This record gives sequence, structure tokens and C-alpha cells, in this order.
Amino acid sequence: MTSPRDRYGTDVLATDWRAPARGRAVEAPAEKGEVVEEVTTDFCGEIVAVDRDLHTVTLEDRRGSRRTFPLGAGFLLEGRPVILTAPARNPAPARPTRTASGSVAVHGAQARVARQSRIYVEGRHDAELVEKVWGDDLRLEGVVVEYLGGVDDLAAHLRDFRPGPGRRVGVLVDHLVTGSKEKRIADAIARSDIGPHVLITGHPFIDIWQAVKPERLGIGAWPAVPKREDWKRGTCQRLGWPHRDQADIARAWRHVLGGVRGFQDLEPALLGRVEELIDFVTLEP
Repeated sequence: MTSPRDRYGTDVLATDWRAPARGRAVEAPAEKGEVVEEVTTDFCGEIVAVDRDLHTVTLEDRRGSRRTFPLGAGFLLEGRPVILTAPARNPAPARPTRTASGSVAVHGAQARVARQSRIYVEGRHDAELVEKVWGDDLRLEGVVVEYLGGVDDLAAHLRDFRPGPGRRVGVLVDHLVTGSKEKRIADAIARSDIGPHVLITGHPFIDIWQAVKPERLGIGAWPAVPKREDWKRGTCQRLGWPHRDQADIARAWRHVLGGVRGFQDLEPALLGRVEELIDFVTLEP
């Protein structure tokens, strides 16, 4: 209690006198079902989605309107400031009996010594998707997957590799449709001396992202992007995803890839082509 002689009370510096009236923000996991308010827009709603890859949280207000915000500071939970974080991950499930491609899982099997034959894919994202879905199968079969910077580099790669009997090459390219540059390059190689040892196939999509079923990402369809625009950036923009720089595109790709659990999340136009390539390069002479 303050002494009657102490006209100025206790030492004000002994307390956190600079603390905001509502207290300092503390970290809080963004749990679905909780209602929070985003302070800069006054948008108040229930947490309906949290995306770890995009580092965003989606709120839905009482009228059903949804808005997405970056996780972090700037929210009120029960009137107190919080720093929203992604909630803890669920514990790992039991070991699967099937691989992501649908094959029977072989636990404990050692990877086979790499074959001389191999598969080329066009682009890093293509390679990461193939690895995620068919990686277990490819290691078991000893098939190495390399990625091309672009189909224009294919001829040089084949010249260095020198395909032949027992050294087959399967190639997966984007947008392999009649009249495309990719189709002209594929036809020229098929007519060459190495043609019998090279199988070039591909999917009809402009980008490998489109091989992922849109419903897996909570969207109705992949948006149409005019040819004059960069497809990835234009897609992110139309979906309301961050798209300012390459880091945003990389996060968007992790989000797309994260939506893939296995073959069931991919379009058949890609599934059949990859299986065809694996069969081609694992065929014994």
C-alpha cells in the first residue's frame, strides 16, 4: 500500500509501463474454429484454413466472406493481441503399405545399383513431382532422374550421354502437342540414329502444376493465363496467392506439391506417360 507520506506512489519504472493497454502480443497457434480479428482491416472471422507453405491463414466472417492474411503479428484473439503461428503437425502415421504411385511398398529394401538408362524431365518442379510420387519405385528399379533446364537443351544432353543398347533414355516434356516446338524436337530425335533408344513423351499441360488436380488445392480449376504473361505468376495472381517475386512462386509450388499425396491427386494425362517411361528404361535388352 502506498505510504501517506509518499506523494508519488511506488516506483513506476519497476513495472512494464511501456506495455500496450491490451498487453503485449504472445504467440498463439492458428487453430481452426477460433475467431480472430485482423487489426489493420478490422476483418473478424473464424479460422477456416492455415497453409504452412504459403504461411497464410484464411478467415471467414459471419456473412461467409473469406480473406487470407499472412501468419504472424496483427491479430486479436479474445481481445488480446497475438502472433498467429502454424499449429503443430499431427504425429506421423503408420508406415504405408503402398507407395505414392500405388505400388506395393517394400520396406527395408536397398536401392538398386543405378542402371545406365535414365529419365530426363523438363524442369525442377517436374523432377520434384516425379520424385514425390514415383521416387520409391525409381530407387527400387535403380532409375536415375535428371532434369533439363528446357527442352532446347535435350539434344546436347543426348549427345553427351550417347544412348544405345542398354543405355536408354526416357524424356518427359511439357506441352507436347501437335505443332509445338516440343513436338518438332521430339520428332527430329525419333528420326535420328539414336531414335530407337530414346522415348520422348509428355503431357499436354503448359506447366506441370496443371497436372495436379485443382480440387486437391481447394480451387475449382486452374485459371486461364494469356500467353503474354508468365504462367506461374499469372496463375498465382488469379488465385489470390502471393506472386511478387521468385520466393513467392517457390512457396506457391511447395503449396501445390504439398497437396499431392500420391497418384490419385494427379491427372491421368501425366500418370500414363511417367509409367510408360519407367517401363521403357527398365526393359532388359
